[in-house]
Amino acid sequence: MRAITYSRYGGSDVLELTEQPTPKVGADTVLVRVRAASVNPVDWKVRQGYLDPIMDVHFPVVPGWDVAGVVEKVGLDTPEYQVGDEVFGYVRKDWVHGGTFAEYVSAPVRTLAPKPSSLSFEEAAAVPLAGLTAYQSIKRSGVTAGQTVLVHAAAGGVGGFAVQIAKALGATVVGTASESNHEFLRGLGAEPVTYGDGLVERVRAIAPDGVDVVLDYGSPDAVETAPALLRAGGTIASIVDAKARDELGGHYVWVRPESGDLAALGALIDEGKVRVEVAQVFDLADAAAAHEASASGHVRGKVVVRV
Repeated sequence: MRAITYSRYGGSDVLELTEQPTPKVGADTVLVRVRAASVNPVDWKVRQGYLDPIMDVHFPVVPGWDVAGVVEKVGLDTPEYQVGDEVFGYVRKDWVHGGTFAEYVSAPVRTLAPKPSSLSFEEAAAVPLAGLTAYQSIKRSGVTAGQTVLVHAAAGGVGGFAVQIAKALGATVVGTASESNHEFLRGLGAEPVTYGDGLVERVRAIAPDGVDVVLDYGSPDAVETAPALLRAGGTIASIVDAKARDELGGHYVWVRPESGDLAALGALIDEGKVRVEVAQVFDLADAAAAHEASASGHVRGKVVVRV
């Protein structure tokens, strides 16, 4: 099969289009014919070796964890799926090796869910990691109807999903973003505020009694400002700063593959409560350019690779 691989850590220039063996299909896995995959910041961070202290890597690596495609073959004990089923998933395994930037990927059933029928394969591939990160941090924080939620980095890939999911649960959402993204946030249903000095005062002007939940997806001052913004009994969840858990008693979230959560997210999408934004689509052979586009920070929405 055709696959993008790299045999050493490094920049995007280590990515090559190569021929690799079609993956084997274990008892609790299915073989997915990949139609699209997407790039997440973690993909190029893994490629550069930043996660080597916590992740086993077996070269050559096929990068990518997000996928949308069609079940080509089923394992010995996979009653959840049949050949021909359209699926999407966050195919993170226990080691880094056989990823989704290939014609086929062997996916444990715990990493997959039925593809939302309202989405194209390219749109569906843009969902899993970012969408699950938002969904699981909101779930962990116990967001409910009537609460006020502050989403930091609300215009980013994870933040945009979080705004919509929290709104779907009936929460009032305030989102931090640069001025240029304020209209975008209003379109998602959030009340935007700018970053930087005076943040506490700007949020308090919208939520005088404070907020119930702070969700941090990449703001440098989220943890520091949280005590001044949270109501009594409120909580914070962060995907970037463990102090949210260790010092404030909140949550530090590392997204997990979870088919039930992915299916619930897919249902919100098909109900029209969550929309998906794709920034750019590249061909598989142009995976290096896709990595560069994602790493540039100049795109809103996901960078997708069509296989």
